[in-house]
Amino acid sequence: MQKKILFIGFVLFMTTTLQLKAQNDPSDNTNKKWFVGSSLLMLGNFIPDDPNPPKYLQLNVGYRVTPKDVVQFRFKKSQYTWPLGIPFGPDFDAPGLNYPGHARILAPQIGYQRFWWKGLYSSVYVLNAFEKYVDENKKKLGNGFTLYTDFYLGYQFRFFKGRFFFEPAIGCSYWPVRSNVPESFKRVEQKWPNYFIQPGLDFGFNF
Repeated sequence: MQKKILFIGFVLFMTTTLQLKAQNDPSDNTNKKWFVGSSLLMLGNFIPDDPNPPKYLQLNVGYRVTPKDVVQFRFKKSQYTWPLGIPFGPDFDAPGLNYPGHARILAPQIGYQRFWWKGLYSSVYVLNAFEKYVDENKKKLGNGFTLYTDFYLGYQFRFFKGRFFFEPAIGCSYWPVRSNVPESFKRVEQKWPNYFIQPGLDFGFNF
C-alpha cells in the first residue's frame, strides 16, 4: 500500500515540477499571511482492495510571520498495522511483519518552517500522537502516547500567481517517547529503529 502511495506521489511531483518550473519564487503574494492545506498522501485512502487502508486525514493551517518564517499547526488522523520503524525495502509492509491488530492515531502537531533561498526550506514539527490499540478481533487493548519530532528539507512551488503551492520534501520522523504500547505490539516492533525516513507531499492555498 505505501509503495503505491509513493509511486502516485512521485508521478504527481514530476508532473507538477515540469509544469511549474518557472513559478517557484515564494516572494509571490507575500501579502497572503495565512494558508490552509493538506497532503497528497491522502490519495492512499483510494487504493482499491488495500488490505491495510491508512484511513489518513491531514489538515494544515499556517501563518507567515515574515516572508521567510512560518508557523504551522497540523492535525493528523490515521490507522497503521505495521511497525513504524520499518525502512523502505523488502520488509516494508511485508506479510508476517505487521502488528497483531492495528493502532489508530489522533495527532495535533505544531511546527516552524524557514525559507532559505527562493522556495528551498527546512522545517521542524513536534507531534503528539494519542493512540488506540486494537487486536485482530477488533477488541481494544488500551491507549498509548507517542511524541514525534519531524524534520523536513524541501522546495515550495507556487502557481496561479502564488495562490496555490506544492511542497515536495524528504523528511525524518523520530520518536523519543513512546508509552503504553501493548506487549504483543512491542514484540513486533522491538527490532526496528525509532526513526523513519519519509516523503513530504504537502499542498495548500494562500489567503
